[in-house]
Amino acid sequence: MKFRLLIPMVLLVLCAGVRLSAQSPPAPIYGESFRQGSTRILEERFEVKLTPKDSSYHERIKDSRGADHYLFSIVPRGPEGDTEITSWQVKLADLHHTIYDNILLTTQEPSPDPRNDLWRLEPGSFASVPVNVRRIIKVDSFYVVVQVTAYHFTPPDSPYLDSMTASVELTNADPRPAAGTQK
Repeated sequence: MKFRLLIPMVLLVLCAGVRLSAQSPPAPIYGESFRQGSTRILEERFEVKLTPKDSSYHERIKDSRGADHYLFSIVPRGPEGDTEITSWQVKLADLHHTIYDNILLTTQEPSPDPRNDLWRLEPGSFASVPVNVRRIIKVDSFYVVVQVTAYHFTPPDSPYLDSMTASVELTNADPRPAAGTQK
């Protein structure tokens, strides 16, 4: 009799453990830009809310001397020739070296390494980086941290996004936990 009561309790504990592990946020992904220099920036933190009507975001980023040095952008992506949005892309352009339109890449060559796709905010099962993962990218001597906090499809079963919210932090201090700062 005691054994019959024990089985449902064990199953309940196991199911609760699975549910808890499925809800824990994914571990942050760290990458370093191909651009490594000594430039530091004026730190800031902001939230970006994107919709099809307000689909792009642009912000000038100042270096530590207060001069405009970078252009931070989030721009929509969709199927060629279509007006629908299936993802957004984060870009950081160096205003002093215009040949670099996105220095958030870890390498300028195509790569299967997911760290080279940290700038792509793509929901869906085929994305190389889960959409809600915290992305930490070291550029020169500062860090760009981006995390999607919300997104919505319309209709819910379609690939088309009607909104996305991202939290952005630009900091000179390494945002990784002390134990995780090794590469």
